Amino acid sequence: MKRIGVLTSGGDAPGMNAAIRAVARTALYKGWEVRGILHGYRGLCNGNMINVRTRDVGGIIQQGGTWLGSARCPEFRTEEGRRKGLRTLHQNEIDALVIIGGNGSQQGAYALSQMGFPVVGIASTIDNDLYGTDISLGVDTALDVALVAIDSIKVTASSHQRAFVIEVMGRDCGYLALMAGIAGGADYIVIPEVEVDPEELAAEVGRVYERGKAHAIIVVAEGAKYNAKKLERFFIKNKARLGFELRVTILGYIQRGGNPGAWDRLLGTRLGAAATEQLALGEYGVMVGLLRGEIAPTPLSEVVANKKTLDPDLIQLVKTLAL
Repeated sequence: MKRIGVLTSGGDAPGMNAAIRAVARTALYKGWEVRGILHGYRGLCNGNMINVRTRDVGGIIQQGGTWLGSARCPEFRTEEGRRKGLRTLHQNEIDALVIIGGNGSQQGAYALSQMGFPVVGIASTIDNDLYGTDISLGVDTALDVALVAIDSIKVTASSHQRAFVIEVMGRDCGYLALMAGIAGGADYIVIPEVEVDPEELAAEVGRVYERGKAHAIIVVAEGAKYNAKKLERFFIKNKARLGFELRVTILGYIQRGGNPGAWDRLLGTRLGAAATEQLALGEYGVMVGLLRGEIAPTPLSEVVANKKTLDPDLIQLVKTLAL
């Protein structure tokens, strides 16, 4: 091993820069050269990369986003695009690659691995929907951002006796909504994994009003069948008797921004160092994540083949607490 590459792909997540820094400095400590590939798989296909030295990654651990940039690359989903990326790696004499990202990124990592190139992935997505890790990079900070918003909205909701529908990110997985809703004391949580009857939800909000509560908070995942806008339209169209005035807040990309908290800085550092160590050991075709408190590798074949599910006990807890 003489030279490795590192790239970030997919949606940015707080802590990515900590992982980039750890990959680079661990590799440099071993005497390897490091190439940073700009703008994800698009940069890989186009040959956009920079030489990374130890001082280049100084001062980025506390920054949000990704120092290397990220971009969509439909071309890499094709065999021709992947072969183009592989040629770039060979032409630049890169011996192995670390790929930091979520589901789509790890699928790309697996495709390169199947083509015989040494790859190690790092679990990074605020959706926390990756098989092979209990919590992925960026989740903790995104939850903190969502909680600040929920706590702030609850104050104004109580002041004006209103019901708020607060939409958080989570296209296919309701983890962020579930955990933010529980921690934020939401009255109801709507996630893709659980079917929701909007009429029954409206009736429940009405009963909350009748019991004299000053507000109602509904946390919704963006990927739920009834997201925030659809719930609002349903309530208005059917003249739902909520009791409260209804307001909708969509947090959107604010959850991916901001500086990473201590947990994500530490997790990114641990995962970045572990990914580089996997390369040093010659153990390729894996993704490193946090399992039962330990940093551990999972074969990429398992990561892409399995779907991570939510803890049913936590889903039941929501029902228990909704009084």
